Amino acid sequence: KILFENENLLVVDKPHFLTMSPTGQYVQETLLVRLKNTTGYADLTPIHRLDRETAGVVLFSKRPETRGAYQRLFAERKVHKTYHAIAPYRADLILPLSVELRMDQGEPFYTMQVVEGQPNSHTEIKLLEHDHTWALYELKPSTGKQHQLRVHLSHLGIPIKNDPFYPRLVHKSADDFSAPLQLLAKDISFIDPLNQRPMHSCSEFVLTV
Repeated sequence: KILFENENLLVVDKPHFLTMSPTGQYVQETLLVRLKNTTGYADLTPIHRLDRETAGVVLFSKRPETRGAYQRLFAERKVHKTYHAIAPYRADLILPLSVELRMDQGEPFYTMQVVEGQPNSHTEIKLLEHDHTWALYELKPSTGKQHQLRVHLSHLGIPIKNDPFYPRLVHKSADDFSAPLQLLAKDISFIDPLNQRPMHSCSEFVLTV
């Protein structure tokens, strides 16, 4: 669903299980190809990315000449993103808390792992609600490492519900849509670099405990 559009941007609510751009086995069934087909905008390009398993708000550039200004916002960490996640409830975990870890490529290569060294990933984590078994967490990352939120919660002993990668790799069929990862890019906000207006978009998807 398109949440917002102007002359430069397209803001979309991405569903679970949809890859952002053509890659490997996913060519036609990708968010970019679907959007190009439905809108007719030939120059559409994602400004940032979400994992195939993650749902929520994502930004696309409509015009090559203004794309760089928005990409710089992400590079300079001037975009504020909030995620929601369903994960186990731990009564002994004192929240809110800040998680700072050093992450590096794992084994297999498409996973990440926590290693010793200077932290290169940071997330603020807050508890929103729980039913004593599962909890809804608010996650605010200030860095954008691959699988960062999934690794951070797994490291705390509260892996995101239905995560096929962390803490253990579970091989699932590509057409198994029965258990979506309970991670949602809930909202995104920034100051538009072209007109200096505040921008805010919120996903219409809702995660519930």
